[in-house]
Amino acid sequence: MTIEANDPAIAIVEKLASLRPVLEWIARRAEPVVIGLAAILIGLSLFSLFILAVGKSPATLFQLMYTGGFGSWFSVQNSLSRAAPLLLTALCVALPARLGLVIIGGEGAVVLGGVAAAAMALPLAGTAPVFLTLILMAIAAMVVGGIWIGLAGFLRHYRGVNETISSLLLSYIAIALMNQFVEGLLRDPASLNKPSTRPLPAEYMLGNIPGMDVHWGLVIGILACVVSWIVIEATSYGFAARIAGGNVRAAQIQGLPVGKLIAGFTALAGSFAGLAGMIEVAAVQGSANASLAAGYGYTGILVAFLARHNPLAIIPVAILLGGIDASGGLIQRRMGLPDATVLVLQGTLFIVILFCETFYGRFKIFNPDLWKRSL
Repeated sequence: MTIEANDPAIAIVEKLASLRPVLEWIARRAEPVVIGLAAILIGLSLFSLFILAVGKSPATLFQLMYTGGFGSWFSVQNSLSRAAPLLLTALCVALPARLGLVIIGGEGAVVLGGVAAAAMALPLAGTAPVFLTLILMAIAAMVVGGIWIGLAGFLRHYRGVNETISSLLLSYIAIALMNQFVEGLLRDPASLNKPSTRPLPAEYMLGNIPGMDVHWGLVIGILACVVSWIVIEATSYGFAARIAGGNVRAAQIQGLPVGKLIAGFTALAGSFAGLAGMIEVAAVQGSANASLAAGYGYTGILVAFLARHNPLAIIPVAILLGGIDASGGLIQRRMGLPDATVLVLQGTLFIVILFCETFYGRFKIFNPDLWKRSL
């Protein structure tokens, strides 16, 4: 049996062959989206079983979750405000992850960054220009946060200390130091029930985006994500980090400065978390106090893993998690559930996401190298 040159089967094969580059591009980028969405759905299903076990309706809970996070313009603005620090704390996890490091101590950089910003503002507020004061507060917070997380990177490379454990332990030390400063050296004598530093004057607060009840920290966080993506994907520094993250030994053989890369990326990651602390002081709290340890550093871990450590993907994921967090109060009032219910959901999602990490690279449809070459 012969096949004519104008046979429809041949035309279909030729059409598929011409589309192969496009199909490969889609397949490689669809994997994290499909598996990520599947992880979210599985996590929500497991969480629904938990809600049923306590005698509540999952449908009602998810409806309230949507209403509290995105059901109105007020809710959306609240969610965006809560997403702002998550953008920066997620970068604290995502950037070192490109080098194969697992940093989970961003909470420590957040609280120390907030304390450093407040300490910088104390002698300047009321005397220096507003813009200059805010810039110096941001620099102080980023330097302190960078040093704190950079220390975990230093210990990892030069002393072989596991960065996951060291960064977590450093966060506990940071919270203790924050309490020591806030309740001691930097305490405002007027803060009786809740120790804090002296509050910033109203004109020295960061302020809101015009037309929105959302502070400028959201814009800063988005810009940080965009800049981080450019650094990783479009610079030789980022390329070297990706090489080192894939195979440290090969990177060392090629002469790449692995030690400097680890120290630099962990310091940059910590500086972003420290900046999140400054934003909390200058845009939300108005002073450094115990509320700085609000768990943004830990939620940022979930955001980074769900976004597959992609700085651009962090933006929508942080907004989603910010909305879930914003709905906690409404769930507590309407359903009689504790505010920590949202934390149970976040923990469930994190466990499922870690489990689904094992499925990456296992599906032929997402791996063009395994497709038949005839296509």
